[in-house]
Amino acid sequence: MSTHPTGPGPAGPDLADRVHGGWLGRVAGNMLGKPVEQGEVWTRERIDGYLRRAGALPLTDYLPEPADETDALALRPEWRQCVRGRIHGSCRDDDVDYAILGLHLLETHGFGFTTEQVGDLWLLGLPYLQTFTAERAAYRNLANGLKPPLTATYDNPYQEWIGALIRADVHGWTRPGDPRAAAALARRDAVLSHTGNGVYGAMWAAALISAAFTAPTVRDALESALAVIPASSRLARTVRRVVSLFETRLSWEETLATVSSETAGLGWIHTVPNAAVLTAGLLYGDGDFTRTVTLTVRGGLDTDSNGATAGSVAGVFTGAAAVPARWKDPLEDTVRSAVFGFDGVRISALAERTLRLATAAS
Repeated sequence: MSTHPTGPGPAGPDLADRVHGGWLGRVAGNMLGKPVEQGEVWTRERIDGYLRRAGALPLTDYLPEPADETDALALRPEWRQCVRGRIHGSCRDDDVDYAILGLHLLETHGFGFTTEQVGDLWLLGLPYLQTFTAERAAYRNLANGLKPPLTATYDNPYQEWIGALIRADVHGWTRPGDPRAAAALARRDAVLSHTGNGVYGAMWAAALISAAFTAPTVRDALESALAVIPASSRLARTVRRVVSLFETRLSWEETLATVSSETAGLGWIHTVPNAAVLTAGLLYGDGDFTRTVTLTVRGGLDTDSNGATAGSVAGVFTGAAAVPARWKDPLEDTVRSAVFGFDGVRISALAERTLRLATAAS
């Protein structure tokens, strides 16, 4: 049975506020990182250079408009809807589409869903051209009649990339305080398209978000999340490495530089180096929503995915009411989505639907 948190004292965030905070954090963190989502172009150094030129370092808000044409040309084309002063509701993005699709999955099939049902829902509700890397390979395999687990392994060089991790939030939100149950749901979803560290990343993220509902600190939530994946996996070893560097009082920059050299060659969309950036953002963010999401995005690699997951964890910890207005007000409680039937849905409505599932699971 899940333990429903009440937060620190009578004024602490309740379950509804925490679930809403998770959704707000995911959408806001995704929007923050979206303009610079191209890890081989937007390195940590280049992101900070951009911010310095725009007079926005340290970063405490959405990205500023680019200070020069060179920076503008390097940003993703959606940047005009994602920088401060221009945001009116969220942009469409797969990092939010999969959270919505996961909610739809649980509402349609319940917590006993099968991996095959995940695939069926993709084919029914998600446009093929709005899928990428491992998800696109799995979608193609599904359309060609393959069944899991072959959908993950046939002609799919992206099996350990970050796609399954970004689908994991809803499994944490709906199993508050029960990291193992959250991880089990995330695994059933992930094996449609991923193997190895790709699956472990989804389990770890779901457990981390679940643990954030009841853990006293981010460090405790990370320990709970590590407990659900193999200790010998490269993912677990890398997360522990970031924790150990943090505990030696290295700076955030030094920690990321060290782990970056140790994970070199995996690529900017692989689960392992992105989990390192995310872990560092959470630890050095120290429970502060703004510091957590901005450090995570400044860490580079898959910036919108990492910003979204960091925002989800931080939003659960703080609750929606404590998320600063500069992050939530521009979203106008509205999400754009490619998932059939969900475009324009209210963030608050998604949170209410998620809360019903979380309450039913207890």
